[in-house]
Amino acid sequence: MSKPKVFEKPIGLKDYLPSVVKKLRAVEHKVLNCMEVWGYEQIITPTMEFYDTVGVASSTSDEKLFKLLNNRGTTLVLRSDMTAPIARVVSSLLKDQQFPLRLSYHANVFRTIEEEAGREAEFFQTGVELVGDSSPEADAEVVALAIASLKAAGVKKFKIAIGHVGFLNGLLEDALKNRLEDQALLKEKLLSRDYVGYRDQLNGLQLTDSVRKELSDLLRLRGGEEICEHALTVSSNETAREAIQHLCAIWAVLKAYGVCEHVLIDLTMIGDFSYYTGMTFEGYAADLGFPVVSGGRYDNLLSQFGRPAPATGFALKTTRILELLGNEQEEQTDKTLIIYDEQGRLEALQQAQALRSEGMYVITSKVSELPAGFALGGDKLYQGVTYTTVKTYMGEGEKA
Repeated sequence: MSKPKVFEKPIGLKDYLPSVVKKLRAVEHKVLNCMEVWGYEQIITPTMEFYDTVGVASSTSDEKLFKLLNNRGTTLVLRSDMTAPIARVVSSLLKDQQFPLRLSYHANVFRTIEEEAGREAEFFQTGVELVGDSSPEADAEVVALAIASLKAAGVKKFKIAIGHVGFLNGLLEDALKNRLEDQALLKEKLLSRDYVGYRDQLNGLQLTDSVRKELSDLLRLRGGEEICEHALTVSSNETAREAIQHLCAIWAVLKAYGVCEHVLIDLTMIGDFSYYTGMTFEGYAADLGFPVVSGGRYDNLLSQFGRPAPATGFALKTTRILELLGNEQEEQTDKTLIIYDEQGRLEALQQAQALRSEGMYVITSKVSELPAGFALGGDKLYQGVTYTTVKTYMGEGEKA
């Protein structure tokens, strides 16, 4: 294999230039401030964790983890999400704190990718975890907060689709009793949103006409409150009915929040069915084919760290949100340029410090002579930057 050139980066990794970093930090701060006023406190965890603890507990499949060895030969992983590390902290450093716990975060996470996939191996997430509350109110809270966070980030048009893994599990338990492999294949198609593949898979199974129709009609269970009510008539399975009743209760709370215009019920939504245990949701923005937020309930995770507790949460795909904001006009910042010569240096730099202490954007530059006609009407362009205000200190004191 040829040696990489000095300017090359590994596949899936990227540099963020100043203009992009400015937008990223603005989104981060606005969203974290939104989460804070909802009572969520920020947490930071290590970039690396032990494979045998956080790595194994993660929702990320093993082949997508970045693994490395420390000098003792112990396998570590770069964090692939924030949920498992937070579960570790809740079960250890925060073990004496009473539930519920509300925690927020902003972090970069890492997942290996196929070279031809065109995806990112490192990306940013901003999210929350609500630990220790199993109620529909807790699930509705994180959905409502996800909506508020998207708005704070500047995403204007979006829809949140919510489902419940219990409904699909119960439906398939009745329709495909003891046929676990067939159940898993159908779930895989729904997980990847391959509805054509789902129908093809369904048509290849030996089923009665009524069962085939029941499983095919699942794809139509998308809409508003009426879908929640209709689903109660679809299956008599107790697991499925309990799931729908929980989903109906979530919808009622969302109605009280006044956010149902952003929400639809989608009973084909199952998230990662090996990880989520209840309500799941994804948010899609207009003109972007990938979800900008995802989350749900994961009641089994904390037991792996010795402190069993129900939990729910979500993660904003901050890097994808930047794509939505890419063409928007940047907020203009008032910029002051102070130019000075050797005689005017003291006064110029003192003035610069005073302005900066007030939070103003100030650049200083020592020159012996100004360009002819500089700053006389029109834009004050200097060294490729346009300034709102220009002050010169050229031996005789300040000149506007």
